[in-house]
Amino acid sequence: MRKFTQNLLIAVALLFGAVVMAQSTITGTVLEAGTDIPLPGANVIEKGTTNGVVTDFDGNFSIKTNGSSGELVISYVGYTTKTVAYTNGALGNIYLESSQVGLEEVQIIASVAVDRKTPVAVSTVKAADIELKLGSQEFPEILNSTPGIYTTKAGGGYGDASVRIRGFQSENVAVMINGIPVNDMENGAVYWSNWAGLGDVTSSMQVQRGLGASKVAVPSIGGTINVITKTSDVEQGGNVFTSVGNDGYQKYGFTYSTGLSEKGFAATVNAARTQGDGYVDGTEFSGVSYFLNLTQEINDQHELSFTLFGATQRHGQRQNRQSLATFRENERGRKYNADWGYKNGQVTHQEDNFYNKPNMSLNHYWDLNEKTTLSTVAYASIGSGGGGGYFSNDSSNVDLTTDETADEPAGYSDYRIGQYGPIDFDRIVDENIEQGANGSSYVLRASINSHNWYGVLSTLKTDITDDLVFLGGLDFRNYKGIHYTELTDLLGGQYWSDVNSDGENNNVNASTPISKVGDKISYNNDGLVGWFGLFGQLEYDVNEDFNTYLSLAASNTGYKRVDYFNYLDSDPLQETDRYNFIGYSVKGGGNYRLDNNHNVFVNVGYFEKAPDFDAVFQNFDNEHINEDAENQKILSFELGYGYRSEKLSANVNLYRTTWKDRTETVSFTQPDGSNAFANILGVNAIHQGLEIDFKYKATDKLNITGMASFGDWRWDSNVTGVQILDDAQEVVETVDLYIKDLKVGDAAQTTLALGANYSVGPKTKLIVDYNYFGNLYADFNPSDRDDETIPQAFKLPDYGLFDAIVTHSFDFGFFDATLTARMNNILDTEYFTDAFDAEDASGVSGFYGFGRTFTLGAKLKF
Repeated sequence: MRKFTQNLLIAVALLFGAVVMAQSTITGTVLEAGTDIPLPGANVIEKGTTNGVVTDFDGNFSIKTNGSSGELVISYVGYTTKTVAYTNGALGNIYLESSQVGLEEVQIIASVAVDRKTPVAVSTVKAADIELKLGSQEFPEILNSTPGIYTTKAGGGYGDASVRIRGFQSENVAVMINGIPVNDMENGAVYWSNWAGLGDVTSSMQVQRGLGASKVAVPSIGGTINVITKTSDVEQGGNVFTSVGNDGYQKYGFTYSTGLSEKGFAATVNAARTQGDGYVDGTEFSGVSYFLNLTQEINDQHELSFTLFGATQRHGQRQNRQSLATFRENERGRKYNADWGYKNGQVTHQEDNFYNKPNMSLNHYWDLNEKTTLSTVAYASIGSGGGGGYFSNDSSNVDLTTDETADEPAGYSDYRIGQYGPIDFDRIVDENIEQGANGSSYVLRASINSHNWYGVLSTLKTDITDDLVFLGGLDFRNYKGIHYTELTDLLGGQYWSDVNSDGENNNVNASTPISKVGDKISYNNDGLVGWFGLFGQLEYDVNEDFNTYLSLAASNTGYKRVDYFNYLDSDPLQETDRYNFIGYSVKGGGNYRLDNNHNVFVNVGYFEKAPDFDAVFQNFDNEHINEDAENQKILSFELGYGYRSEKLSANVNLYRTTWKDRTETVSFTQPDGSNAFANILGVNAIHQGLEIDFKYKATDKLNITGMASFGDWRWDSNVTGVQILDDAQEVVETVDLYIKDLKVGDAAQTTLALGANYSVGPKTKLIVDYNYFGNLYADFNPSDRDDETIPQAFKLPDYGLFDAIVTHSFDFGFFDATLTARMNNILDTEYFTDAFDAEDASGVSGFYGFGRTFTLGAKLKF
């Protein structure tokens, strides 16, 4: 018996030893092919088992396998699953290819920053998070949990959102879609309504705060928003989706991909329709978005990709700010909107927006050899549309009364239906009819802002050595902005008399001032902008841990104006000469990985930005031309620290940007009584601050994210004793601006965020986010601060918002189904998001943010 027991123990020991010896610990790093970006959260599973792990923030994994050899199946959303054989030990870097054909090449053109290598402050939002969190929000709003960013719905109309980075408004934030700049070429603004539906086709959105990694000659002061759209999926399939929400919100659409054929062809199409009544009164909206990508792999060296996307939409707007008292005193509260009314029982918008902006691009990717590639994109955008408004012989006839008296409390008007009511267009129609041959005294019009835009962007990348990479290229753009006012509704009258304050025709080429619906009135001009830029960059990998770069760029911006109203067709002044302005930039930096957990980076840059179109043609004519307009001058420093471990990822950034000779104009009356404008130099600002963000994997089921951003954005110094001279060098105006240490307005200087993502079950998630916004000051024009006694800008109340999302996936027949419920502003918090300053706090005007809103959505994948 004793011998049997001994033999049994020996057998068990041998069996246990064999099992232990068969087990192995396999390590590796999962990266995105082409960019070397780590893929945190990738699934690594031992094939044929349920044994698996997920990668950490650096894409690293360590898995104990049941055998000393076998295969690992590695998968990540948006990438092609890869099976890797192992035999003990480390596998090194494992690269996953995007499941979209040509996406890697688009990322190269778009200058996508690589975490822990590119020395910039960067945040990336993937498609899965966009789909999860967007709902009925405006596209840029999903960035509100990003350090240094403040986005709002502005007036609350569909697509009317605004975004600021580090206190800089959209005019000084570069927005690029697939590497193509989309800021308006005349004033630099971004109109998000032009891109309605962009969230449905975005592969990723990267925000590069500060100088950014963009290689094109784009002089962004605050930062760069890189939107990368989908290309075509490698595998065949698609989805249908729908969602409903508060205030009649409805959306439905589909996506379908053919997959990559044996001949290298793939196509993807997406379309969606969105409509609703709008949270704010009088902001009904309807839009159709569309997307098409055709990709052809010609051979190992050449690939072509054609992309078309855009949206046609129309929506009512809340264009005019109201005082806090007006919002609080009327029964509609924060939903109140003064810019709409009723005509014949139908909603009629005094202010609205309508636009269609198809964007087309043809990308060519050429691998010249193993070390050199050339990526070129030719693009075109034909935008048509504008915004509605009105003309009146008495501009105050629909204004609300503000002085409370015993007979007429605030909020009344003869042309409104009740106190703080909508506009009574029927009364206006009746009065216009009564005027008969005298024409209308109040009409509706549309300010058309169409454009024709063409460009070519080409980037050459070559590995000079294994450690030294050169990138260079050109950026060419040609733009024609078409601006005029169109008469859209006579409101019962026979005609509109289009004359100026002197009783003369606005259109000097017209024989009569009488205008009918469809006629151009008030103004009609074209803005022509030409742009040519060159850029070059050297990237040097000193070793695996130290990377540095130096970038140079130069651009020429040419402005020209054609005026069809102020000058006869025979007048040579009708078309100006072209006025050119040279801008340039130099920036450099380095990133050092102290060890596997810590890295630090620094960058510094200086650039000069050409003045805006309006700073050159200041008086909206072709005679008073500021051909010597000064460039804006920007100097920026940034220092950053990053930490990465298996459970925690964190970043800390310090920045300081000085902005000198900001474009600032003042208007004044000349001795002859005419109005004039002048450009004022010396309007400088300082934007500096601290940004912190982190991601923490508390457990396998719970991820926590957070950020804190503390800004100190203020005007730097007073500008006094500036003499404005006329053509005879006589002083006609002396300008004093008292702005020193006044806070830069229109963006929260303190923002905080905390979020939790909890897996309730294998296919169910609960996401809760909290965002706090503080130190928000009303906006103002520095040129209005001409009195030392004017106080600091009005400070709006701080506010915080809770949002929540629940999503559940399940099998539904042959489909993979997902249900998602979203609720924004759960506590129904009242808050003011935007405001414009006034000498007295009672005159401060702005917009209330939305209250509690929700959407319910479903998607079926096939």
